[in-house]
Amino acid sequence: MLEMIQYMLQTVQEIINILNNALWSYVLIFLLIAVGGYFTIRTKFVQIRMLKEMFKLLAEGVTKATTSDDKNSVSSFQAFCISLASRVGTGNLAGVALAIAIGGPGAVFWMWMIALVGGGSSFVESTLAQIYKVKDHNGYYRGGPAYYMEKALGARWMGILFSILITICFGLVFNSVQANTISLAFNEAFGLNRLYVGIGVTLLTSLIIFGGVKRIAKAAEVIVPIMATGYVLIALFIVIMNIQMIPSIFVLIVKSAFGLNQVAGAGISMAMMQGIKRGLFSNEAGMGSAPNAAATAEVTHPVKQGLIQTLGVFTDTLLVCSATAFMILISGVYKNGDMSGIQLTQNALSSQVGPWGNTFIAVCIFLFAFSSIIGNYYYGETNIEFIKDSKLGIFLYRIAVVGMVIFGSVSKIGIVWDLADLFMGLMAIINLIAIVLLGKFAFRALDDYVAQLKQGKNPVFYAENIEGLKNTTCWSKKASKDSKISA
Repeated sequence: MLEMIQYMLQTVQEIINILNNALWSYVLIFLLIAVGGYFTIRTKFVQIRMLKEMFKLLAEGVTKATTSDDKNSVSSFQAFCISLASRVGTGNLAGVALAIAIGGPGAVFWMWMIALVGGGSSFVESTLAQIYKVKDHNGYYRGGPAYYMEKALGARWMGILFSILITICFGLVFNSVQANTISLAFNEAFGLNRLYVGIGVTLLTSLIIFGGVKRIAKAAEVIVPIMATGYVLIALFIVIMNIQMIPSIFVLIVKSAFGLNQVAGAGISMAMMQGIKRGLFSNEAGMGSAPNAAATAEVTHPVKQGLIQTLGVFTDTLLVCSATAFMILISGVYKNGDMSGIQLTQNALSSQVGPWGNTFIAVCIFLFAFSSIIGNYYYGETNIEFIKDSKLGIFLYRIAVVGMVIFGSVSKIGIVWDLADLFMGLMAIINLIAIVLLGKFAFRALDDYVAQLKQGKNPVFYAENIEGLKNTTCWSKKASKDSKISA
């Protein structure tokens, strides 16, 4: 009986691998680059030319988050933190290490490229999520790809399909990945039983997710800045210690990316596939996940949150992922074929700062992955609400989430990562189709925003000002008069 189960699992994993190879080797690499490039050109490189505006808006969001006492309001900064909580997780530590171990140092270059190009996709999808957001029965905003698929495309079936995929992908599979990495890290650092670690993480997860979106936003607002700042600072310390190696590291990354340094790793196709795959897993640009968080924010113009969410892509990949990559490449431990995933990152840090590096990474992994679990959970919740507003459905989903956290804590890493790749790829394809069809509304909203900026105004959005825009419930002039809007 045991042999039969093992055979079935092996067969399933082989099928998953075949599908992943087809998706990531051919379909998605082309789609992500083509769509991201198209949006980058159509928005006149919005992710670069409006970088200063992004930081200004983020600062305003921080001010509102710390001064507002509106219990039914999620600030732009809190929405940013929810999405960053999901983005900044095991993909930044274990995923980067896995990409380098399989694809070589060149994978880092392709991570950077997918972040730069993906910034255009991130802006469009998050702006659309704001345009088509709705208010739920508790007075909170909800939205995301499922909502703009139904409202703008008139394709509720497409929204339901996306909702099912993202709920399984983020709420269940990705949370299993996060729990998997926490348990491995704590087992490596402290020798703790992985099951006991999983039980502890499950209890903490339950405390947050049973409290609703406001508690999730508050938790993310506290955890995300602390974890990201601490991790980047220790990586910066290591880079400064090895500053003389940095030029050669850059050369190694670029040469390996184009297959010019075979000794350092895999060829160009493997480096590209691993870099884009792991980069997308980490920054989520174009996948349709971050828009679910973007829609929760109360802002005066959809473009504001589109810009802030684009900054999240850069924070995730160009800052946090690069921190991990430089630590691993400086240490040279990636050349050891016996290590992969989080153990590789732990050993890289320990080789530079001593044994306490294992402990530091374990703590970072807990903060990164736990924040991702609560962010991922919210994506599933808002999409279940889209399918059917049911308290029982949400309760059962919460039970399934904590069950997957336990499962992930004790399972083998291979099949968990492979499942994550498959569902992520399917999600991305559906969302990319939708945002290509709807991109024109994001472009018009951007033009409206820039025009108001040039007039010295604090941009305010009205749906009536955008040609062809319909089925929006939160942006009409009447809706604006009926609700208090703050920047």
